[in-house]
Amino acid sequence: MKSVALAAPPAGSAEATAAANRPKPPGLAGYPRKVGTFCLVELQKLSHDRTELFTRAVQPVLWMVIYGETFTRTHAIPTGHLAYLAFLAPGIVAQSGLFVAIFYGIQIIWERDAGILTKLLVTPTPRSALIVGKAFSAGVRALAQVVVVLALSAVLGVALDLNVLHLLGSFVMVMLGSAFFACLSMTVAGVVMKRDRLMGIGQLMTMPLFFASNALYPVAIMPAWLRALSRCNPLSYEVEALRDLLVGTPANLGLDFGVMALAVVAGVTAASSLVGRLAR
Repeated sequence: MKSVALAAPPAGSAEATAAANRPKPPGLAGYPRKVGTFCLVELQKLSHDRTELFTRAVQPVLWMVIYGETFTRTHAIPTGHLAYLAFLAPGIVAQSGLFVAIFYGIQIIWERDAGILTKLLVTPTPRSALIVGKAFSAGVRALAQVVVVLALSAVLGVALDLNVLHLLGSFVMVMLGSAFFACLSMTVAGVVMKRDRLMGIGQLMTMPLFFASNALYPVAIMPAWLRALSRCNPLSYEVEALRDLLVGTPANLGLDFGVMALAVVAGVTAASSLVGRLAR
């Protein structure tokens, strides 16, 4: 019995034409463009409610003017040679990004309820592109708070490092931090599935993340158990890098940026794997 080899279809045949027209699996070539599109769509939502930028700026202003000025005068928290207001400013910058991003999951649940998310998920666009676009749009929104806090800090007499590279580095760090917390929020949204539940859990997460970090006080004066929590808290690495870049407090920038980059990758992976549950 002779074996017969299968020949390829002739170049001009219908089979060859169908094979050439068959859609190819999506690659990485258009991935940045898709991420940018999702990010731009998110940012365009600000045009429908421009007051959001101003209302979100109220909280960091109150922290700086009331809390910062009061504790600067009382000298209740030891910060070495650094004035407490200068110590606090990078922490409030990081806090602003946290508060912008931590409720981002509510938006994706709203899109599920409106039927928008289901339409997005049936397209060939990778789910991770949707998550990355939303995450970094949270970072861009947080930059508006950064500008407000830095301007207010300068008015209050904080000696900021205005080196262009340091300012750009601080913007990148805020975007990484906001992207991670937005991914964390969307991951929780994929688990709880309901807006009211996510609102409660978001409030439950925000205060421990903020107070179990070095945003308000040095790690050295924390009790041992809180110090351990602080070293596991991504917000602490963000604040540490911002203090180095903005007010000159020495830090391990390579470690800080590395931890935040890994946190973003982990957050995108987790949120991408769970976002499909929202469309079921």
